[in-house]
Formats: sequence, C-alpha cells, structure tokens
Amino acid sequence: MPASKRTWLIGALVILGGLGVWWTSERRWSGPLYCIEKPGTLWNGVAALPAEYTPECPESRSYRQEVRSGLSRVERYRVDGWHPNVLLGVMKQAGYRQTTDDPIAPGNYAAFLTGQSGMIQYLANLQDRQTVVTLSGRP
Repeated sequence: MPASKRTWLIGALVILGGLGVWWTSERRWSGPLYCIEKPGTLWNGVAALPAEYTPECPESRSYRQEVRSGLSRVERYRVDGWHPNVLLGVMKQAGYRQTTDDPIAPGNYAAFLTGQSGMIQYLANLQDRQTVVTLSGRP
C-alpha cells in the first residue's frame, strides 16, 4: 500500500475513533437517564441500588445543564408504596451521616447527609402511591 493511502487510512480511522468517543459521551446527555453516572448504584457508586428501585432523572433543561456542566449532581429513584427511609439507610450504611431529620408533612420527608462527597440533600415525596427519592448536591 502506498504511503499516501496509508496516511489517509490512518487519518480516517483517527477521525472515526474521535467521532465515536464524542458520540458516546454526548449520548448520555440526550438520554432520559443523563443524571445516572453509574447504573445500578446510588450517588455515583457509593452503594448498590436496591433492585426494586427504578432510576430516573428530572426532565428540566436547567437541571440537565447544571449536571452536564458539573455544577450539581442529582439522582432520582422511584419505588411502589411509601418508603421514605430505605435509601437513607443504604446511604448511612455506605458511611454517610444524617445531620437532619425533617418529616415535612404527610408524604414528604427531607434530610441532609454528610459524607465522603460532601453534603447531600435527601428528599422523599409520595406521588401516586409511589415514593420518589431525590438525592442532590455537588459532584
């Protein structure tokens, strides 16, 4: 193979490889689970996510932009029934310390946790007979 063809082929492969890496990283931000960095775990791998919990992310464009730019982290999980403290217990077993305990109103619970990645806000809401737990804080 002549040197010019080889150079062209190598250049084309480098460009295709670069596009593949870019596409893989961009795909996360356009998907519904953009906020979940490590699937199957809580708070980016701090603990395993209990099997009955379903991950989801806020649909807000501003949340998506904040998470993408590294200004904040948010993770949301849904489970049938009212179970405001289950994921709180998982986070505590992973080494986080609960600093507040705020049963705000029926169907609403909030707490702050401190641990290896700083302070996390833990919020549980009852929505249509399901618990929605939102964890938020700095990355």
